[in-house]
Amino acid sequence: MEKKGILIVISGFSGAGKGTLVRELLDRYDEYALSVSMTTREPRPGERDGVEYFFTDRAHFEETIARDGLVEYAQYCDNYYGTPRAYVEEQLSAGRNVILEIEIQGALKIKKKFPESLLLFVTPPSAAELDRRLRGRGTESEEVIARRLARAAEESEGMEAYDYIVVNDRLEECAEEIHMLVEAARRAPVRRGQFMKEIREELSDFVKGVQG
Repeated sequence: MEKKGILIVISGFSGAGKGTLVRELLDRYDEYALSVSMTTREPRPGERDGVEYFFTDRAHFEETIARDGLVEYAQYCDNYYGTPRAYVEEQLSAGRNVILEIEIQGALKIKKKFPESLLLFVTPPSAAELDRRLRGRGTESEEVIARRLARAAEESEGMEAYDYIVVNDRLEECAEEIHMLVEAARRAPVRRGQFMKEIREELSDFVKGVQG
């Protein structure tokens, strides 16, 4: 099996439970690492700088863009979100599967730059359930909820770009399903380049030996 980890992009509608799902994966399995995104949005209650996000201002974010310090970045609801480059490359080289929890704009940029990445789109089982979860947060106004639902409708048009659609109905089952998809993805030819190279060379040597 290849030593290098898989770059996993998890996207989905706001309120689909992406953050909770990622935490469940990290608690269950040792081979995952979460890439903490940088954002210009304000922290929600209980969020800590450097844990859920690196919180910063627009000036610093744009400076980071200028020095190519991000793997990708995008704007969502008037805020920047981006993925710091150094941490991602370090973890992949160490053989860990790096999870990027990012919006669809950033996901498509990642797939273009890293064709071997695995794109997963998380959705609740229905639009009604999405509305219920957004309201259940109790942290956002009706205006913000309406904007997030409108954004979800837009994002639903881009789901075909993902490798798999994952329905987050029961948390434990959903986390297990994602882990199984990642394990299967390790065996895809795009991620077994070194193995294919080695077995081709071995077969070539065997053929030469038989013919000689």
